[in-house]
Amino acid sequence: MKNILLKHILLYICIFNLQFSTFAQDGAYLINMSELKTNLEKIKSGDVNYQNAYNGLISEAKNSLKFGPVSVMEKTKTPPSGSKHDYMSLAPYHWPDPTKKDGLPYMRKDGETNPEVKLYKDKAYLPELCSHIYSLALANYYSGDKKYYNHAVQLIQVWFLDTATKMNPNMNFAQAIKGENVGRGAGLIDARHFIKVIEAIELMNRDGAYPKEDLKNMQLWFADFLQWMQTSKNGKEEMNAKNNHGVWYDALRLSIALFNNQKGAANKIIANAQIRLVNQMDDKNRFPLEMARTTSLHYSVFVIDAFLKIATMAEYTGVDFWTNRDNSKHTLRAAVEEMVPYLVQEKKWDGPQIKPFDFKEGVGILLLASSKFSYANCQIYLAEYYRQQNYKTLLLDSQ
Repeated sequence: MKNILLKHILLYICIFNLQFSTFAQDGAYLINMSELKTNLEKIKSGDVNYQNAYNGLISEAKNSLKFGPVSVMEKTKTPPSGSKHDYMSLAPYHWPDPTKKDGLPYMRKDGETNPEVKLYKDKAYLPELCSHIYSLALANYYSGDKKYYNHAVQLIQVWFLDTATKMNPNMNFAQAIKGENVGRGAGLIDARHFIKVIEAIELMNRDGAYPKEDLKNMQLWFADFLQWMQTSKNGKEEMNAKNNHGVWYDALRLSIALFNNQKGAANKIIANAQIRLVNQMDDKNRFPLEMARTTSLHYSVFVIDAFLKIATMAEYTGVDFWTNRDNSKHTLRAAVEEMVPYLVQEKKWDGPQIKPFDFKEGVGILLLASSKFSYANCQIYLAEYYRQQNYKTLLLDSQ
């Protein structure tokens, strides 16, 4: 009986594993639209596990209805430009130097977040905003209730488009280090959350449902942001980053290029990311610069997550990023295989990790391993993970 139940659970995991299945060209770049249609049919049929997942998603979306709208204009600090329309944040791992009267310049404590960063609302709002927009888009798709769509559109409008409240398309003042600079290339990592906004817009725009003028203006906003990314001092600095920052840089600009139908540019970005993968991995299929961090398990998962997004988006242009034919040693599959035993907790992590690791961070990698590469231990782990949650996060986790 137990084996039959396990097989039944694994069937649901395979069905819900949307992000890494064969790409459907009629929707967003990280979501398989044909799978969403299948899920919707199952929900409507009254399947208990799908209903639990749906209820969990709607619960999240109802919370999202209470969020915002928010804007960059709400911060109390004004950027050096003199315009609150410019995004501004502090480097999270930098603290006042206790040996200096004024604490300047701030000193680095890797992995330890300075609570002062919360005083800069842009940094606090951005990830929340993007997650809420994404949840609302999914809820709109599955429920057909326009209130989720309308709120998502409003959140986007206020943050990106309204003249009085919009964010300027740059991050000149992101992750500043007090006493050292007013912003730096590493601050661009804050912008990785924009990928969720692009996915949400694409999902809401099926059959041309998204407001045409808003869509045009969002494409222009992201085109300007991409231009800034690739020509500014901070943007070029991040482009040259040798660790996870460089990979997320490519993931974001690939998402923007696809959003703006720039497939030639997209293929160049994918090729660059393939070079990054080879250069950043070692012969143990680890990422040395991530292993050197004080929270090395988190950062090892973090960099692989960025590569997974690139590989999934690359399918849209017909590029197979999963296997590197030019370098059989350094492949995304090898990186995933190396991480699996630690993420299913068969092995204890052997690198620095100064604070507890949230194993939910590894779900995306395990979903890939279970579906793309058919690892049974991942399937069993995920079956138990979703069973414990009564399947309520299944739709959110697997997008």
